[in-house]
Amino acid sequence: MKPVRFIDSLNCAIEGIIYTARTQKQMRHHFLAALVLLLTVLFLRVSALEFALLTVSVCFVLFAELLNTAVEALVDMVSPEYHPLARIAKDVAAGAVLMAAIGAAVMGYLILSKYIFPVYKESLDMIGAPQETGTVVALLAVVIVVVILKALSHKGTPLEGGGQSGHAAVAFAIATLVTLNTLDPLTSLLAITLAVMVSHSRLLLHIHSTREVVLGAMIGIAVTSAVLLLFRVMG
Repeated sequence: MKPVRFIDSLNCAIEGIIYTARTQKQMRHHFLAALVLLLTVLFLRVSALEFALLTVSVCFVLFAELLNTAVEALVDMVSPEYHPLARIAKDVAAGAVLMAAIGAAVMGYLILSKYIFPVYKESLDMIGAPQETGTVVALLAVVIVVVILKALSHKGTPLEGGGQSGHAAVAFAIATLVTLNTLDPLTSLLAITLAVMVSHSRLLLHIHSTREVVLGAMIGIAVTSAVLLLFRVMG
């Protein structure tokens, strides 16, 4: 029955939010991202207007996810069996969430970049650009380490499976090298984004587990950093 009292309507709304957070993994990810963003803006001390814009963006993403969950529940009730129109309804609702997330990401970048990028660039400048020889040796070292670890794991094939993702290792090694060679925050962000996309593709293809992808990324970053640090010390 339709709630009569305001408190009953409020309880229904809160129950809807809790249900979505309990049943939808993406909603939990959105809440976690919102928490990280809140802590970040408190640390950076953004202006009141910037905080308001970020809040609206986050609320819009959460609203879209709630609406998506409602559409999915309604479609499942009306059409429990597979139907092309049911799929379209769910895909369109998911597309609304994606558009909201893209808008929030753009808003976050435009606002937070002016606070984070100067600090990031200052940190990169303190490290300095590596030597050209060090760059090549670091990348080759990552490939060699990955091959050795794959040989020791006795799992999968050279290009599929294994104890760690070689694609993720090489992708994050390249992202690390691009970051340190350019010393540019935006270029670094784009390189890291590409590395994440390459790594995520291994999950989508069911070639590696999340653990193997993360391990590969850590190997790429660690070996690259160690080789460049060695060249710097010896230089």
